[in-house]
Amino acid sequence: MNLRDLFTANAISANWTEVASNSVAYYGAGLFPARKKAGLDLKWIRGNKGLPVSLAPSTFDAKSTLRDRIGIAIHETEMAFFRESMLVKEADEQEIMRVQDANDPYAVDVLERIFDDAQTLIEGAAVVPERMIMQLLAPIGGNVGIEIQANGTNYTYNYDPDGSWKKDHYLQITTDADKWTASDTCDPLQDLEDGMDAQEAASGNRPEIILMSKDTFKLLKASKKVQDGVLAQNTTANVNYTTARVKSYVEEELQVSIVIYTKQYKKEDGTAAKFYPNNIVMMLPDGALGSTWYGTTPEERTLMASDQAEVSIVNTGVAVAVTTTSDPVNTKTTVSEIVLPSFERLEECYAIEVA
Repeated sequence: MNLRDLFTANAISANWTEVASNSVAYYGAGLFPARKKAGLDLKWIRGNKGLPVSLAPSTFDAKSTLRDRIGIAIHETEMAFFRESMLVKEADEQEIMRVQDANDPYAVDVLERIFDDAQTLIEGAAVVPERMIMQLLAPIGGNVGIEIQANGTNYTYNYDPDGSWKKDHYLQITTDADKWTASDTCDPLQDLEDGMDAQEAASGNRPEIILMSKDTFKLLKASKKVQDGVLAQNTTANVNYTTARVKSYVEEELQVSIVIYTKQYKKEDGTAAKFYPNNIVMMLPDGALGSTWYGTTPEERTLMASDQAEVSIVNTGVAVAVTTTSDPVNTKTTVSEIVLPSFERLEECYAIEVA
């Protein structure tokens, strides 16, 4: 199907539908603010201050006891590279001119949306770091890492190579009666409180935010013990058992904020996927958890200094290059990024796999 099939002079829909998920802001971008560095290499320090250790007793005229510095691990790796292009061919250019000359006032608006290649690719570039961040914040099986496989490329990063984080900051509910899918017997509030206590015991900080998917929250909401707790706070005969009421009850009981993340994206094969998976919750401290680092792409390093392309940098480190060939006359838009998040405050986070 070409543009002539899509547009007629006086018969074009003025409607342009947007997927509801698009209106949801990227939550991970706020937790891992964007930063820029040169090159591909990324190094960061994973800290673990933990609880203060009592000073060792001593005697007069004795040598002081040497204390080891603990809780510092240096992580070094090479950031991942992503690049994709879109092409406007000669036939497309002719059809674009024809539609622009049409008498329909809505044709140009729809046409601009369809052929806004830069925006399409920039939106795709924004998916990458958010996808990485949410993988870090959903350590299935207690494995903190990133894995993206597509187009013959495999990017795999392990943020807990020695398993030390998993040992003290991860819990998997294995008893069937305790899993959140067992609505008659599970106790989500107790599980969350136990996790908060464990995190506080391990590092001295108590979580302030609990991140989960909508389906995971539905499991919590369906729990009989949660229902009894909500209803016990209301003396009226009829109570609307709503998501807002349950969320408010849990937040007040645990002194936390619950974030229900529903945003979605499309994977490389075109299938829709949730950024944050079901059946796991992550307990977080307030504030930034790390940084989203951008490196210098070939487009920024080479093409920006030449007259062969128009290159601009958006969203801190995403390079947009527009080139035009003369034979044939094609316009190519290329968007590239070198990106990887660092996770300095990993030790302040606690995960529970609930089902």
